[in-house]
Amino acid sequence: MKDIKKVLQSHGQEHLIPILESLNEGDRSNLLAQLDSIDWNVVELWKNPEDLSGKGRVQPIEGLSLQDIQSKKDEFLQIGKKAIQEGKVGAVLLAGGAGTRLGSDAPKGAYNIGLTRELYIFEQLICNLLEVCAQCETFVPLFIMTSEKNDGETKQFLKQHGYFGYPESYVRYFVQDMAPSVDFDGRLMLESSSRLVLSANGNGGWYSSLEKSNVLENFPALEWLNVFAVDNVLQRIADPVFVGATIASGLNSGAKVVRKNDPYERVGVLCLEDGMPSVIEYYELTDEMANQVGSDGNLAYSFGVILNYLFSLSKLRETVKKRIPVHVVKKKIPHLDESGNFVKPEKENGYKFETLILDMVRLMESCVPFEVVREREFAPIKNKTGIDSVESARELLQRNGVKL
Repeated sequence: MKDIKKVLQSHGQEHLIPILESLNEGDRSNLLAQLDSIDWNVVELWKNPEDLSGKGRVQPIEGLSLQDIQSKKDEFLQIGKKAIQEGKVGAVLLAGGAGTRLGSDAPKGAYNIGLTRELYIFEQLICNLLEVCAQCETFVPLFIMTSEKNDGETKQFLKQHGYFGYPESYVRYFVQDMAPSVDFDGRLMLESSSRLVLSANGNGGWYSSLEKSNVLENFPALEWLNVFAVDNVLQRIADPVFVGATIASGLNSGAKVVRKNDPYERVGVLCLEDGMPSVIEYYELTDEMANQVGSDGNLAYSFGVILNYLFSLSKLRETVKKRIPVHVVKKKIPHLDESGNFVKPEKENGYKFETLILDMVRLMESCVPFEVVREREFAPIKNKTGIDSVESARELLQRNGVKL
């Protein structure tokens, strides 16, 4: 207690000392463990958040169009198959979220998108991966990132369904790191008398969480990690053509992209910023940039990212030594007030600390955009109805021959 008091006092968190002293031994141990795991350098950012808004010199990035890929498809396929068969490629599924916007508190991957039969998001993604495994005549290590809240439920769900035909020996789990929240005065917030308000540290924290878990040690031949989000049910995972194209490029990463539907489509765009690969948001493009046309007749800023990246593992290990940018975000944060009552605020009352996978692309220092056909590889499920919904994904799945 003497040690933790000094730490709390040095970081302006004295309000927690009387709470710690009032707890029984078990609850105090829980809270102490959480406090012990805090990265105070991140928490202190609330005072002077990094300026992540300014952009350097932005330019279009050259990438592989559908025509480029088709002309070298056989070459890319052979390079990619060889790498997969030699155990050099792993797949990382970011599955820490729940299906809240779909009306479910269960892991999002456990959501049933079938109509006349059960078809879960996890099931469809594993089916997509199994197609590649059949093509390459081997299995790809699958690393599944869960959260503290859905870890047990995710493991139970996949085990109950026999991993939908995927060999359990090739599946590993790791839990995403959590970050505390603070009020506008920088004071740590409590969810209960013995628990801090914690939230996932953003999808940019996947690699640091994976590295801490030590599960990579089970697959020593790994050289590349294909990272993808749980919500795109049409994506091809560990796609050997994509793998081969990235390896052949000699660059440190690859990103699957779709051509924008129009200059103002609300999607992040892969480009160059001060000569480094970067993803900028649609609203950061000026009208002139959004409508700029390249020599090929396409929009110059047309590569929309779909959160399917291939990263060099050796380069990722270098990035651990750097600190990925931390976004300090104002949020409505439910918490215990000073009277010990649990409140759900109606307006923003504090800060959360998040990292984004988009920022990792820049840390890779080089990236090849790899164009895919939108209707074949991009069916995100973010909402129950409307755009990027269960409805729109079902329509695209059926168009691609998937029985629902």
